[in-house]
Amino acid sequence: MNDLTLASILDDMGNAGRRVNEIDACEAGAGNISVFVAGHVHIGESFPDSREVTLPWKVPGLAGHTVFVTGTGRRLRDLCDEPETNIAAFVIHDGGETATQHSNDRKGEFHPTSEFNSHLGVHEEQYLRRGVEYHALVHAQPPYLTAMSQIPAYQDVLAYNRAILRWESEAIIQLPDGVKYMPFMVPGSQELMKNNIEGLRDHQITIWAKHGLMARSDQSALSAVDKIEYAEMGARYEMMNLGNGGIATGLTDAEIRRVIAAFQVKTSLY
Repeated sequence: MNDLTLASILDDMGNAGRRVNEIDACEAGAGNISVFVAGHVHIGESFPDSREVTLPWKVPGLAGHTVFVTGTGRRLRDLCDEPETNIAAFVIHDGGETATQHSNDRKGEFHPTSEFNSHLGVHEEQYLRRGVEYHALVHAQPPYLTAMSQIPAYQDVLAYNRAILRWESEAIIQLPDGVKYMPFMVPGSQELMKNNIEGLRDHQITIWAKHGLMARSDQSALSAVDKIEYAEMGARYEMMNLGNGGIATGLTDAEIRRVIAAFQVKTSLY
């Protein structure tokens, strides 16, 4: 997939940003998106400003490859209309400590999201472990999933998954590995980054307790948002049921196992 054009990458990130905004998961400048592409992408004139920068995390495994990422304080809802001023491309140098940043600084000097260390770490781990040539990450704050992470009864991987996967029969099909619940860690910290890398090793979504989540996809940034939507809808049903006194049962374990058998879902959750 390293023959992707700059236009197609920016268009996908823009559509993903717009959808995250539509589901109320990125208030103001919150949330961020990145895309890893193996090799170089022709930048052209979209990003006229370039400079060498030090990366927030050493990623020697990404040397020679390109990572696109949204900027700190930039609104995801603006990505569609002005992708060039809200996204930058980083071509990673040998050794993985520095990169050439290609950006458009028309609205002020571009700085990547404060979560850039986590984006870089996950991209490197997925590339080295699985050899993916394309990989997208979306960090957002979906309100229902985030609210659930504040409730003690759900602060456990199995309990959290059982709660969000029991409301729609297709949920287990779309999220066979469920989500990885992670206890609260300081945003942008090395602790969060390291645990996030581990969490996304075997899951497509990590829940950052009392903060938000990160989702990954090998297809597109918009596909990562699709996974977020499935999880968020499950959390919405769960929170609605709490408000109704917990009178609804949702799908039983036996019913979910019937779905698993019918669609030959590979999962360890049931």
